[in-house]
Amino acid sequence: MTPQAAANFRTLDLNLLRVFDAVMAERSLTRAARSLSLTQPAVSNALSRLRAALGDELVRRSGQGVSPTPRAMSLWPSVRDALRQLQHALAPDGFVAHEADNAFVLAMADATVVELVPRLMTIAAAEAPGVSLRVVPLTTRDPRQLLDEEKVDLAIGHFPAVKADLGAQAQVGKGVSFAHRRLYDSEYVCVMRTGHPLASGPLTLKRFCAARHLLVSFSGEPFGFIDEALVARGRKRQIVLTLNQFFTAARVVADSDLLTVLPRHFLDSAGVLDAVVARPLPLDVPPIHIDAVWHVRQDADSAHRWLRDLVQRSAPQFAAQGSA
Repeated sequence: MTPQAAANFRTLDLNLLRVFDAVMAERSLTRAARSLSLTQPAVSNALSRLRAALGDELVRRSGQGVSPTPRAMSLWPSVRDALRQLQHALAPDGFVAHEADNAFVLAMADATVVELVPRLMTIAAAEAPGVSLRVVPLTTRDPRQLLDEEKVDLAIGHFPAVKADLGAQAQVGKGVSFAHRRLYDSEYVCVMRTGHPLASGPLTLKRFCAARHLLVSFSGEPFGFIDEALVARGRKRQIVLTLNQFFTAARVVADSDLLTVLPRHFLDSAGVLDAVVARPLPLDVPPIHIDAVWHVRQDADSAHRWLRDLVQRSAPQFAAQGSA
């Protein structure tokens, strides 16, 4: 730290960092003022003082809100973590489930919702009737930005690339900002309507590729992990429809001659087995590992620990152990 920077830090009003954190989170001076119970001029004044202390504009007007500078983006994670640690040190949270009124946001695909949420809500209603949950669609295979920006509290899904990247960072000694926990495992199967020409007889790779396919794609791109596996074998399939919901895909396939690839556990939970046939894929693909992923800044938060435990206890393997 330079002498000038050290002097600026010694005289810095730490309340300015709370304002900075709120502005970064809300991307709006008006909303930040509301969240801090301050007037907008007070927030503007605090931001001006922080700009002068740090020698950076920090945010610029953008449409109806503000957009951060690169310096602000690099500072924000450290500021937010420091404020959170200070809050825990000065006022340790004591989450009491049956008295709590927390609101949590979970991101997951509809196949995961069907598997977890019914049991999750049963447990939550018994333990924490005042807690509310909001489930938003999982539209990415990498939820780290959503978690970092605190748009969701927990992301639940199949994240092999994310886990591999976190493992690689840990191996070379880099700080890892996200944690994960295995919830349950499943496998992918080829799904078609009852009575489909491929519902009986050998489902060869040639017949599979010659069929017309429906792809479930969170990104909307008509290319998925099955297509990657096919390309490695010098093959490709014809994708004629792309959707972003497993349940809709199952209903479409049940009433058409399209094939799709779905998690086996979803078919059991969604109650569509009477309308479709599930067959083993004619190529090897990795199993599905459903994980919960969260930002490590939430590790010590007792409310978030309760949430993670709630999700864990809602998983099928845990439920099966409990009934054994």
